[in-house]
Amino acid sequence: MMQRTRTAPIHRRAWTALLACLLLFLGPASATAYGQPGPREAEQTLTWTAGDDITKYASAPTTAVAGKATLVFENSTATGNTMGMPHTLTFDTSNPDYNQDVTLNILANPGDAEGGKHTAEVTLTPGKYRYHCTIPGHEGMQGVLVVTDGGGSDTAPPKTSAKLDGQQNADGAYIGSATATVTATDDGSGVDTVEYALDDAAYQPYTAPVVIDKVGAHTLRYRATDKVGNAAPEKTADFTVAAPPTDDTTPPETSVKLDGQQDADGAYIGSATATVSASDTGSGVNTIEYALDDAAYQPYTTPVMVHDAGAHTLRYRAADKAGNAAPEKKADFTVVAPPAEDTTPPETAAKVTGDKNSDGAYVNRATVNVTSTDDDSGVAKTEYALDGGPYLVYTAPVVVDRTGRHTVAHRATDKAGNTAEARTVSFTVAEGGGVPAPNCAEWDERLTVIIGSVNTGIPNRITPNRCTINELIEDEKDWSSQALFLKHVRGVADGLLTAGVVDNREYKALNKAARQSGIGTPGQHTGYRDLFDGTQKSFDRWQQVGGGAFGLGADGTMTSSSTVPGMGMLWFPGRTYDNFSLKLQFRDDAPGTGNANSGVFVRFPNVHDHPEESRPEWVAIKYGHEIQILDRPDGDMYKTGSVYGFDRVGLGGAGVTPKGTWNDYEIRVVDQHYAIYRNGALLNEFDNTGGQVFNPPRDDDPGTDGRRYASGYLGLQVHSETDVVSYRNIRIQEL
Repeated sequence: MMQRTRTAPIHRRAWTALLACLLLFLGPASATAYGQPGPREAEQTLTWTAGDDITKYASAPTTAVAGKATLVFENSTATGNTMGMPHTLTFDTSNPDYNQDVTLNILANPGDAEGGKHTAEVTLTPGKYRYHCTIPGHEGMQGVLVVTDGGGSDTAPPKTSAKLDGQQNADGAYIGSATATVTATDDGSGVDTVEYALDDAAYQPYTAPVVIDKVGAHTLRYRATDKVGNAAPEKTADFTVAAPPTDDTTPPETSVKLDGQQDADGAYIGSATATVSASDTGSGVNTIEYALDDAAYQPYTTPVMVHDAGAHTLRYRAADKAGNAAPEKKADFTVVAPPAEDTTPPETAAKVTGDKNSDGAYVNRATVNVTSTDDDSGVAKTEYALDGGPYLVYTAPVVVDRTGRHTVAHRATDKAGNTAEARTVSFTVAEGGGVPAPNCAEWDERLTVIIGSVNTGIPNRITPNRCTINELIEDEKDWSSQALFLKHVRGVADGLLTAGVVDNREYKALNKAARQSGIGTPGQHTGYRDLFDGTQKSFDRWQQVGGGAFGLGADGTMTSSSTVPGMGMLWFPGRTYDNFSLKLQFRDDAPGTGNANSGVFVRFPNVHDHPEESRPEWVAIKYGHEIQILDRPDGDMYKTGSVYGFDRVGLGGAGVTPKGTWNDYEIRVVDQHYAIYRNGALLNEFDNTGGQVFNPPRDDDPGTDGRRYASGYLGLQVHSETDVVSYRNIRIQEL
């Protein structure tokens, strides 16, 4: 469709040239239709106007009388055309349903030589004229002009009659068939339409004589209208068709065919269509009837569609023209409701595999396996996109062997057309030559072997499988009994002794320290408990407050959102902690070249117990301590390892690890002494001696002078949508 806002006024000379071309094409006989002077003999003037609208004329006549007429077509600023847009007034001479004796094609626009106003002298005859705009995009500008006779006195409807032909018997019935011929005449505007209907059928156009060969009594209804709309009243003709003499004593053959989509039990899903057939080689089929379930028989004319769910019985029968009736037959079937529309998209997950180095990066290459499931219509296709590239169809695991940080987005579409929102997995590929990280149960590179709180003094040596002795001991695991822990340590010690990692004295010292540690005894919580182990169940134990959000990744990490704005906190509302060692791993996933700002909140009260705070995340900031995570070389002066607002660690003291790599972070809190470690190195120690410590916590505001609670909850900060950070393996040990 033409866009009016893009149409500029057309230069007058251009339209004059176009007008001349049209005149040349149509020839001299049509000159008056293009605005040239002509005789002014007409007794009536008919006016059409147009404006900016390209869907309809601004005004148009609907009726006229036969004879000479002056047609006026104006498309100017006066009629509402402010854009210089051209329109035409064209009479249709190609459609036989309308009068074809007036050739008219006026082109008008505000910038032409006539200022957009043109006239034409024509002679109209009774009937209907169809007019329209011929310019492409103006198809909606059209209408019909009805013309009555010159005197305007045609008020009489057409005269109609019907004639029946055929061989008749002594009773006047037509033998075998009757032929009905309908005629209509009109001395005024002329006949426009003739219609007929047989028995109870709807009216349809009459074009040729109608043959009726169905045996029985019939009624033919017929009517007509003239070109000015006068309608003749309905008339009828009653007659009977009788079967010709025959020795036919055989009834018709009948059958039914059921169609539709079926389920495994043979039931039709949504609907069933029954098609009844009958044949007769004698006198011929006269009637076919059907009845559904308990309904009465009715004439069969078209296939029957059954939509109602449930069991159904279709009965059917037929009779021939000799009066032989076929016996009733039936077909049993069941319709079941179609399954509910599938509006649920598929689920996708991605798993990254490969050899890792000590920084958690994949050595040389990483392989991404994407899986998709859909419990409704089924998965139609799975797609992936690497590093923001176009989505490709996933057919096999994706191998990424280019060094650097990568993100794979994945999604799936089911057979109902539902497409899942894309999920992502991020990872780093490192240059080859590095040694893959060992498969150790935990990370522990302390200098000596410490079991629980017992320091054996034995060097924390690297074992043949490249794990340290501390890592094999697994004293951070939550052992259900001391017997199980002692058995485990003895087995580890046996292997170390056999491999020559420890001697007999050290062997005995390991087992002795295991007994002294008390690990596994009732009430002894020397092992670490998982607060987040990468599963959905453990992630659901955390709660988001304030702005931002965290999401669970397919690789067992929780990552802050890059699309949900604002500062907030993901906190662990399960319980409070007094003295503890909190261990976790974090990774800076900030987009671009910047570094993420985050932190770990400790020892703050329940965020919902302070309704005076309009933002619940501020309860942790105001009443607890934030252990900072920030390696950015500029910006905030509190870097990783700082106790925010109380004890500052600069970038030099915190050190910097490569962005996109995992860091081990330990926060040890005993009474009011805080110690913060990264990757086994002590970053900061802080004694909270600034004021009173509340134990148990109080409801009033402890202020900002250093006073903090001796017990409280734990949380992770979302600083902003650009400060994307990931966490995993969050564990706590009560001290």
